[in-house]
Amino acid sequence: MNEMTDSPVTAGRRLLALDAHRGLIMMLMAIDHASYFIARVHSRELWSTPLPVYPDALWFWTRWVTHPCAPAFFFLMGMGMTFFADARHKAGWKENRITRFFVIRGLLLILLQLVVENPAWMAGDLSAHPGALVIRGGPMPGGGTGGVIYLGVLFSLGGSLLFWAFMGRMSSWPIAVTSVAAILGTQFAIPGPDRTHLVYSYLTRALLIPGHSAILEVLYPVVPWLGVTGLGLLFARLLQRHARRAARVALWAGFGLLGLFVVIRVAGGFGNLSVVPPGWMGFLNVVKYPPSLAFLTVTLGLNLLLMASWGWIEPHLHSPYNPLVLFGRTALFFYLLHLWVYGLLGLFFRTGSGLATMYAFWLLGLAILYPLCHWYDHFKRRKPADSVWRFF
Repeated sequence: MNEMTDSPVTAGRRLLALDAHRGLIMMLMAIDHASYFIARVHSRELWSTPLPVYPDALWFWTRWVTHPCAPAFFFLMGMGMTFFADARHKAGWKENRITRFFVIRGLLLILLQLVVENPAWMAGDLSAHPGALVIRGGPMPGGGTGGVIYLGVLFSLGGSLLFWAFMGRMSSWPIAVTSVAAILGTQFAIPGPDRTHLVYSYLTRALLIPGHSAILEVLYPVVPWLGVTGLGLLFARLLQRHARRAARVALWAGFGLLGLFVVIRVAGGFGNLSVVPPGWMGFLNVVKYPPSLAFLTVTLGLNLLLMASWGWIEPHLHSPYNPLVLFGRTALFFYLLHLWVYGLLGLFFRTGSGLATMYAFWLLGLAILYPLCHWYDHFKRRKPADSVWRFF
C-alpha cells in the first residue's frame, strides 16, 4: 500500500490485496475450527470469567493466532460495503437498490447461521465421544434449560450489515462517533463477575451481552462488532480518496493500537473485561466474548499493520492460482463449507487428536477446499451483479 498513488481506488490491483488479506484470515480461522472438530479442543475467553489455561506455548499460540480473524471479518466487510456502493453507483444503481442488496445479504447471513452453520456445530458435537470435547476457559454466563439456538459470527455480521445498510450513508464524523461509542459503550455496559449467573433477555443477549439464556446462546452480539464494521467503512473512504495517506494512517494507527494494548494490560482495569492473569501468556490472553478493548487494540493493530504492507504484497498476488486471493474471493462459501469439511474429517477422531495431527488435517482440509472454491469462483463470476450467488 505504500507504493500506491493518490488516485481513486477501483476494482483492480488494490482490491486484490484486500482479497488476499481476507483469504489469510480464513485460513487462520480454519486452524481454530480444525482444533474443535479434530483435536476436540476449544477455548472461550468470556467476560468476567477465568480465562483459558494452556498446557504449553504451542497450544496457546494455536488459539491466539486466530484472534485477529473476527475483527478482520467485520472491518473488511465495512470496507467491502464502501467499495461495493461506490462501484454500483458508477454502474447506475440507485441508493435504494444498494440498500436493498445489503439488507437481503444481511438477512441471508442470519439465515445461514441458523440453517447451515448451526447444524455443522451440532453434527460436530454429536460425532465426538461423550466427554471428549475439552473446553478451556470459564463457564458460559447465564443459564437455563432447553434446546440451544446459537448466534455466532454470521449472525453478528448480518446484524452489522443491516445496521450500516441504512446508517452507512451518513458522513464520516457521525459514523466515527457511532463506531467508537459502540466499542467503548460495550466496555462500560458489560457487568462484573457477580452478575455472570443472571439470565438476561434474548434481546440483551443478541445485542450486547454474550451468554446463555434458556434456548438462546450468543457469543457474537451485534453492538460491539458493528463498531468495527463502521471503522472499516471509514478506512475504505480514506483509501478511496488518498491511498498514500491511508497507508500512513494504517501504519501509525497499527503501532498506536499495539501501544494502547500494552497500556490497557499494564493498567489492568478498564478495557480488559476480566482479571489480567500472570505471566506472558496471561498478558496476551484477552477477552473475546464480547471483544474487550484490549482484544480489539491488539487484533486491529495487527490487521492495520498488515494493510500498511499491501503495497509490497500486491505484486506477488497476480497468479490466478494463489490460494489467499481465491479463498478471499469466496470467503462466505469457504466459511460455510469448511465447517462441514472439518466436521467430516473429525469423524476419524471421535476422541480427539494431538496437535501435530490436527495441523496435518488442517492442511488436508485446505487442500480439499481449494478446488471447490476454485469452481465456485468461476461459477459466481458468470452471474449478474445482483444475483444471490454473488453474496457468497
